[in-house]
Amino acid sequence: MPSQPALRLQALRFAYATGGEVVRGVSLDIAPGSVHCLIGRSGCGKTSVLKLAAGLLTPQHGQVLCHGQGVNGPRADMGFVFQRPTLLEWLNVMDNVLLPISLQRQVRSSDRDQAAHLLNRMGLGAQAKHNPLALSGGQQSRVALARALMGEPTILCMDEPFAALDAITREELQHDLLGLCAQQGTTVLFVTHDMAEAVYLGDEVSVMHQGQMVHTIRIELPRPRPHGLRHTAEFNAVCAQLRQCMDGEP
Repeated sequence: MPSQPALRLQALRFAYATGGEVVRGVSLDIAPGSVHCLIGRSGCGKTSVLKLAAGLLTPQHGQVLCHGQGVNGPRADMGFVFQRPTLLEWLNVMDNVLLPISLQRQVRSSDRDQAAHLLNRMGLGAQAKHNPLALSGGQQSRVALARALMGEPTILCMDEPFAALDAITREELQHDLLGLCAQQGTTVLFVTHDMAEAVYLGDEVSVMHQGQMVHTIRIELPRPRPHGLRHTAEFNAVCAQLRQCMDGEP
């Protein structure tokens, strides 16, 4: 018997007060521990779908279910990573990572141990006491990811978090993301405009067009993703398939 989806979107519709409908009948099931990528041209509604899934927006029709429970606002067991790191410059790196905990309760020594572990995994253990403004863009993105994973959220929503980074740093962070989420069993909904990023990260990729999901493809590539996968014929073939889906938008 198939397991219950970690995240279920049911016939979502949403319109901003200043414009027309930007999400039109979107439905999606995401399996526990999997990575689902949304891709599409600018303005297609993918970020609005992500915010609906995270409880940051409320649909005018349909519902969002997290492990079978209705999502009516932000949840403690769901993390969100924005396009920019949005770190607080008056806090050091460690305290930025601990922010989700400190907003809910007093920080414990076990929380600091977990934050230190995440920073070490990100290669930032020596920067724990640094001001975030002293870090590079890639390092700031790693801090934002560590912050989102504090408390081990079951679902992580990510809105093009690596788009502004250089290609090498972006690939390193993609690798780090997959490793950390596999370790914690985190389910990921990831928005991107980069087809290669979607293919590398995703178990499934959905193409959005004018507020609707028009194609979903299963990525039949090995996990964990092997080094050099991006340079293989198999990877390029999947990218080409996804491009055909993008070109064939209704």
